[in-house]
Amino acid sequence: MADNTRRFSTRVDNYVKYRPSYPAEIVALLAAECGLSASAQIADIGSGTGILSELWLRNGNPVYGIEPNRAMREAGEQLLALYPSFTSVDGSAEGTTLPDASVDFVTAGQAFHWFDQAKARAEWNRILRPAGWVVLIWNLRREDTAFLRDYETVLQTYGTDYSQVSHRSSAMPEQRQAEMSAFFAPGGFTLYTLPNQQLFDLAGLNGRVFSSSYTPEPDHPSYAPLQNALRQLFERHQSNGQVAFKYQTEVYFGKR
Repeated sequence: MADNTRRFSTRVDNYVKYRPSYPAEIVALLAAECGLSASAQIADIGSGTGILSELWLRNGNPVYGIEPNRAMREAGEQLLALYPSFTSVDGSAEGTTLPDASVDFVTAGQAFHWFDQAKARAEWNRILRPAGWVVLIWNLRREDTAFLRDYETVLQTYGTDYSQVSHRSSAMPEQRQAEMSAFFAPGGFTLYTLPNQQLFDLAGLNGRVFSSSYTPEPDHPSYAPLQNALRQLFERHQSNGQVAFKYQTEVYFGKR
């Protein structure tokens, strides 16, 4: 597998245009459960193009976007330029460069599976204030429609290292529960799930697919066959010129 910090360097444009955002209800959820207020300082780890960071910025929070990939980080800086409370940081989950006890929340959206968990845990304990919280979020693609089941088959057929990445990010529920229990020990965690969805035309479907690091680049022999398979998939399942990507958004949170 490619170096995790470089996997998305050539995917930035598609990532910005076609990756899903996160349900706005997450803010109210964390306000009720964790006391999230607009004054809370947040370190968003693996902030990428700024999708999750923007959720916090819209709530008024000061946010440090920690991102090691230059192309992704610069895209995030451009997207979030209108938010004066956003600070872009060239850092990683395991080395944020932030001062000790400097933030109230550490968050990660669609990124935790790329981290060295032991080193990240130590680093996050260092930068969190004593009453700080860790929030881990994933948009997990559902497979309960004919389109999404067939889409999964296409990825298994034409993806480059799809099986390895899929195992990391979308492990079986019991595996995720065990991983979260170990990471949040001894304090434990809470899990909430929320529905999420995107609607795509054919161009959008292609953009969404090629925003993923496990799909072939244009010079790969599987690139054209994958495009053809996506065209057939779209024609088979589209309704009124669109297909629906349905997600289950999982929100794990616990104290440091």
